[in-house]
Amino acid sequence: MSVINFIGKNVKIGNNVKIWNFAYVGDNTEIGDNVTIGSLAHIDYNVKIGNNVRIEGLVYIAPLSVIGNGVFIGPNAVLTNDPYPPSNRMIGVIVEDSAALGAGSVIKAGIKIGRKSVVGMGSVVIRDVAPETVVAGNPAKSIYGRDVYEVKKKLWEQDVANYR
Repeated sequence: MSVINFIGKNVKIGNNVKIWNFAYVGDNTEIGDNVTIGSLAHIDYNVKIGNNVRIEGLVYIAPLSVIGNGVFIGPNAVLTNDPYPPSNRMIGVIVEDSAALGAGSVIKAGIKIGRKSVVGMGSVVIRDVAPETVVAGNPAKSIYGRDVYEVKKKLWEQDVANYR
């Protein structure tokens, strides 16, 4: 079985990068070390991706976006680059180090997702997200800090009384 991917011109790919089936990586994109890109992901042109990033399947990352180190982007997340489509001026999304975007989240063009912040699944982000903040909803609103998130995550992983 052959794997068909499209890798554009002048793409820089770091060490230990895994690109799954039917993915697209546009021209002039830079991908750091230890990155995984899921099946059917579309990483458009002029995107910068840091090290130790995990991008799940069906993700769309718009041109001019910058993804920091240690970022997780869940399946079917969309990062946009045109706040007033269709316009002649584009701006990417910035996702800072160690942030996580839940499945199906949509991030408006020009938004900054702060360091160690979390965007809940299905959220629509139309304003910058402060570092170490968890946001959810449509439009996304702050629901608690990253410290609370880490406690909830730990309890979930330990299956403490079927914690949800």
